[in-house]
Amino acid sequence: MEIEHRRAWGLRGLSLLLCLLVLGGCEAGQQAAPGSPAVAAAGAGTASVKPEESRMWMTVGERRFAITLTDNPTARAFAVQLPLTLDMAELNGNEKHADLPKALPMNASRPGTIRNGDLMLYGSNTLVVFYLTFDSSYSYTRLGRVDDPAGLAQALGRRGVRVLFSKDQ
Repeated sequence: MEIEHRRAWGLRGLSLLLCLLVLGGCEAGQQAAPGSPAVAAAGAGTASVKPEESRMWMTVGERRFAITLTDNPTARAFAVQLPLTLDMAELNGNEKHADLPKALPMNASRPGTIRNGDLMLYGSNTLVVFYLTFDSSYSYTRLGRVDDPAGLAQALGRRGVRVLFSKDQ
């Protein structure tokens, strides 16, 4: 009886250790085996976008900012319109906006917090570049994000500005 009791506790401990190792490996970002559910979940929704397809550029005067597009139909439809030069108006001391030549498909939601560098669609045809972080109750469709928004507010300035959006480097 004593041996069975020890064996049961040993198996429980081994099972617990195995669970901790598996969970710890997933949390530590270790690679899972090809074909495993973790790999399938990690790749879900990203296989269709290649890095070069998800990158675009925003040029304001002499400053260039790399933008990573979101993987959604709205961002893909926006990319089809590039290159695009827009005269963007100032609004609220935190954003520039301009109407696009063609409406885009939308799937708006309330992001809650808008971040410096967010590129969003308001309605179906108003492109918005945010250059300050703040909370908002408005709904937007996410298009992408400026990779490094340092200096974005200074480049955009306090008035209207002409901005070139392009795929070219």
